[in-house]
Amino acid sequence: MTTKKSKVLKERRQHVRLPILHGILEPVELEFYAKTADGKGAPQPAILADLSAGGMRLITFMEPPHTKELNILLKLSGVKAIPVTGRISWVKDKGGVFMNGIAFTAISADDKKRINEMAEDYSDCDTRHALKLPEVCVETCRASGLCNKPQKDEPLFKKK
Repeated sequence: MTTKKSKVLKERRQHVRLPILHGILEPVELEFYAKTADGKGAPQPAILADLSAGGMRLITFMEPPHTKELNILLKLSGVKAIPVTGRISWVKDKGGVFMNGIAFTAISADDKKRINEMAEDYSDCDTRHALKLPEVCVETCRASGLCNKPQKDEPLFKKK
């Protein structure tokens, strides 16, 4: 009798991901900087595809800079600007569009906590939606500024 061994893949990510793009690509105000030959910073616009407290995935339309360190300023809706330092983990090129995996090498504990809370709230919303609960969207959601889900209850988040 033969037995079939099943392979269970262990999740290597330490942090919950916050998918920024839900259903449709939307640019987020974000630039990352690398030193040019003259020592100055050169901004490169990008689209943030997903975010976690440990890193992010970016879409760029130029090859990412060949540098060991990237200084990034995340400007997310409803959240103060988040300065992080990172390194490029991987790059995939498809016809001049680049998907970039960025691992954070420096991020403040407060910003890491803020991103984790946003990702957890986003995930909790998905769970409530999957369970068909009557109130999917909650006023205390810390990811509301980035959310474009169809079930988002916009009046909950209007400034009073």
